[in-house]
Amino acid sequence: MILVIKKKKIVLVSIIIVLILTAVILINNVNIFTMAKNEFSKKLPVYSVDTDGKKIAITFDAAWGSDKTEQILDILSKNNAKATFFLVGFWIDENEELVKKISDYGCDIGNHSINHLDMTKLSKKEVEKEVLSVNEKLTAITGKDVKYFRFPYGAYNSDLVSYINSKNMIPVQWSIDSLDWKKIQANEILNRVSNNLKDGSIILFHNNSEHILQALPLVLALIENRGYTTVTLSDLIFNENYYIDNNGVQHLNN
Repeated sequence: MILVIKKKKIVLVSIIIVLILTAVILINNVNIFTMAKNEFSKKLPVYSVDTDGKKIAITFDAAWGSDKTEQILDILSKNNAKATFFLVGFWIDENEELVKKISDYGCDIGNHSINHLDMTKLSKKEVEKEVLSVNEKLTAITGKDVKYFRFPYGAYNSDLVSYINSKNMIPVQWSIDSLDWKKIQANEILNRVSNNLKDGSIILFHNNSEHILQALPLVLALIENRGYTTVTLSDLIFNENYYIDNNGVQHLNN
């Protein structure tokens, strides 16, 4: 009798263990499925563009410092090249004349937030302020609508991408980080661009990085030698009837 009771207990314990293990497996599978689904459905900014033309876009983020900006415009002009500048709100306030010069030269100007904060950590109200106040400043100075937005530090999530899209703007990242912000030498910057340059590339520079004035002419010469044209984002990015794949490449719908 005692033996039978012990066997029953062993069977019961075994059943409980099996049920617990099954539950753990199911929960893990649900989590994996959820993660995979979220990853698949994650909304992305534009990192590069699928284009038939030999076009690339150079972009400059401007947050701190402005003393090299006019020289950058001169270098672009001498090389018959255009670029896109992503400007932070407090930079705009300190450099309104430069903002106008950038626009008048024919460069695109994008929104880079008002305070250059990690927007994934902000409330919806704070995000709205970061975005809309800069749009108002830029439109007041240039008379043009703002089409493009770049997230500070490249930090974003699907909700932020959706919010930017809801304001009729396109969020834009980059496919080539020059790493000029690390104060690397001009030849190192050139090599990074050279090793990664493709049709539809978007290159990230900073307007006040230490070696940008030495690196920019080298990069522009490389781009020309490879048969590319340096254009603004307006001349590269599709503004409608497009989709963005899982690698952040923007494609025109067939």
